[in-house]
Amino acid sequence: MGYKVVVAGATGNVGREMLNILAEREFPVDEIAALASRKSLGTEISFGDKTVKTKDLDTFDFTGWDIALFAVGSDATKIYAPKAAAAGCIVIDNSSLYRYDPAVPLIVPEVNADAIMGYKNKNIIANPNCSTAQMVVALKPLHDRAKIKRVVVSTYQSVSGAGKEGIDELWDQTKGLYVPGQEVAPKKFSKQIAFNVIPHIDVFLDDGSTKEEWKMVAETKKILDPSIKVTATCVRVPVFVGHSESINIEFEEFLDEHEARDILREAPGIMVIDKREPGGYITPIECVGDYATYISRIRQDSTIDNGINLWCVSDNLRKGAALNAVQIAEVLGNRVLKKG
Repeated sequence: MGYKVVVAGATGNVGREMLNILAEREFPVDEIAALASRKSLGTEISFGDKTVKTKDLDTFDFTGWDIALFAVGSDATKIYAPKAAAAGCIVIDNSSLYRYDPAVPLIVPEVNADAIMGYKNKNIIANPNCSTAQMVVALKPLHDRAKIKRVVVSTYQSVSGAGKEGIDELWDQTKGLYVPGQEVAPKKFSKQIAFNVIPHIDVFLDDGSTKEEWKMVAETKKILDPSIKVTATCVRVPVFVGHSESINIEFEEFLDEHEARDILREAPGIMVIDKREPGGYITPIECVGDYATYISRIRQDSTIDNGINLWCVSDNLRKGAALNAVQIAEVLGNRVLKKG
């Protein structure tokens, strides 16, 4: 016996990935509902070897459904997630709406799966920001060994993190630069993204940081440990899929780089590719379509007593969004619903 599963936002990049990953991981689905806005009603979406037609999110009745994976943005989530939860359907939400609600668990299964029981408060579970998700997967096993004091992270985030509009803008601008008179002005991003980098993701806050940077701080504290100090600089780069992060970690006690490498090799969800030679590391293009969070460039930081530097790469549409949501559903199935 399997589950009745809803994917809301099924025509978007993350919604499609959710359906793909549910099928790839053979999540026990008895019935699937792909929901979208009314303008996309009837659009055909692939689910494994099947094709399903989208239904209208606005009129859908969640009664009798077990799990709903939401990828519709905060505004729509604010309307429809409470309706689903009230109907007895457990919501796993990919938007930022509930991440900072103390009554809603914010879950990365490799890091804090035990916190999932907090879903009972509102029948809602939050999925973290894409840049946070891959970072805490890397930090967790090291924190368990040598307690992290401070993290300094610089991100190199792909345009898919900004949705289809971000992907289209990079593609169109790149083509336009080679055809005189067909240049494409910035619209989704604040400046040209093709052949450029932009140190600005989300809105600016009063202290000069951006909201994306604030998210990494707040979410790491909620998921991993409130005592960890985090400072972030988040940068948009001209890469279609795959977020990269340069992470500097300061520990309370000394951790040798060789031990750190061994710990990461044994940790769930992580693949270590770390050879000190040209090409002996992972770049975003190589992680696309994969489940793992890749770690490379592990080395001692000689400027502080207890420091490690590393490079972290992951498919942001997968671990940063859809995969993490499906993994949460798997934990729910194993620990709570127990049908599959």
